[in-house]
Amino acid sequence: MSEFSGHLALRAATRAHGRTVLAEQSFRAPYHLSKPYWDADARVLIVQVVNPTAGILSGDRLESDIAVDPDAALLVTTPSASRVFKMKDGAAACRQHFIIAPGGWLEVMPEPLVPHRGCSYHQSTTVEVAPGGEMFFADLLMPGRVAHGEAWEWQRLCLETTVRLGGELILRERFEQTGDGLRALATLAGSGPGACFGNAVLIAAERATDSEWRTAVSALHGEGLWVGVSALRRGGWSLKFVARDGVRLRRGLREARKILSAYFPRLTCDPRKL
Repeated sequence: MSEFSGHLALRAATRAHGRTVLAEQSFRAPYHLSKPYWDADARVLIVQVVNPTAGILSGDRLESDIAVDPDAALLVTTPSASRVFKMKDGAAACRQHFIIAPGGWLEVMPEPLVPHRGCSYHQSTTVEVAPGGEMFFADLLMPGRVAHGEAWEWQRLCLETTVRLGGELILRERFEQTGDGLRALATLAGSGPGACFGNAVLIAAERATDSEWRTAVSALHGEGLWVGVSALRRGGWSLKFVARDGVRLRRGLREARKILSAYFPRLTCDPRKL
């Protein structure tokens, strides 16, 4: 089976009419772009990135570079989960690089990553935000086919996230957890083998209302959902989710996003809008 070396490059910019457009775009299989949609109320350009293949296989190398120019606003999302399939040998890798200029807004809201039994996958995400730029990035992780006994049975999974604000490192995370470790965490959360995990990062200027939305998001904790909110060293917040299943995870993130949208109006756009 042939290996993919996928490439996606986008640059969002504003035009004289004030709308955000894709000033530059380039992509190669397995990446494909649907027609962008302009949300006039939220004033955000929505781009759906589609993977028309079955999923991610051994040897695949995926790279994406997304830049947002001053005062532009972009939401990048996907219509379906990214499945990483079993690999007899080799591995797959994904590198993501996001750049947000002053006054720019970027939201990245893909559907969950689903690593299947025996897969090996490394994802590296680097975010560079200029002072005055803002971002909301969500990364969701679901088990493999639970009914087939594939929950948390990958060979290797490494998810890395690095965020810099004005060139200063404000977040560095490396998730290289074994399936046994996640099962232990799921048991602690009372979530069982179908447990799902979410990680979100909000980069935004400090507001007097930060304590309000933080209290409201923290109050989502309960009924099959664990939620934690913590401040970064400066300029942002980290949100963590543990849910009993994918439905509860999606709902929890949707509820948190709705709360945040009252304070960050660009989050009022519908990430599933086509």
